[in-house]
Amino acid sequence: MLKGQMIGYARVSTQNQSLDNQKHRLTAYGCEKLFTEKYSGAKSDRAQLKAVLDYVREGDALIVSKLDRLARSAVDLGRIADLLQQKGVDLVVLDQDINTTTPTGKLMFTMIGAFAEFERDLINERCKEGIAKAKERGVKFGRRCKLSDKQLVEMKAEFKAGLIGKTELAAKYGISRPSLYRLASV
Repeated sequence: MLKGQMIGYARVSTQNQSLDNQKHRLTAYGCEKLFTEKYSGAKSDRAQLKAVLDYVREGDALIVSKLDRLARSAVDLGRIADLLQQKGVDLVVLDQDINTTTPTGKLMFTMIGAFAEFERDLINERCKEGIAKAKERGVKFGRRCKLSDKQLVEMKAEFKAGLIGKTELAAKYGISRPSLYRLASV
């Protein structure tokens, strides 16, 4: 049984889309407070999503019209699901009829979280395998060195000789001081 507030979250992807339909549905459902934003769901740094997740507390229910308004990927949903469960916050998704205030809804939400975790693990495993195979083929990761082999040898000699200041030496080769020290020690 719900003990806290019903908090609504509505989102559209672009500035020219309207939030009116979502806001109407959320207030008709009984949401006491709404967080809204016009921002792509593919991005996880949504300010109002962060605000609503910070705002909700134990006993509250987060209400969304559709699951894709909350998260665009299973991984993102899994992260949000974990956070809501840790905080003791229920989730109600109107279109998908997910309601964690009921036993069936809690089971559904737990299954979604488990699938998201499984997908995260598979993605990580495939990434590690891909990186290992690429390294076997000689692929180097990271940014390429700005300096040619000849410039690197010259820079190291000048660094060791100490005839020019480190800041000036870094500027001469177009690199930062931390890069200068890192490259000089290799």
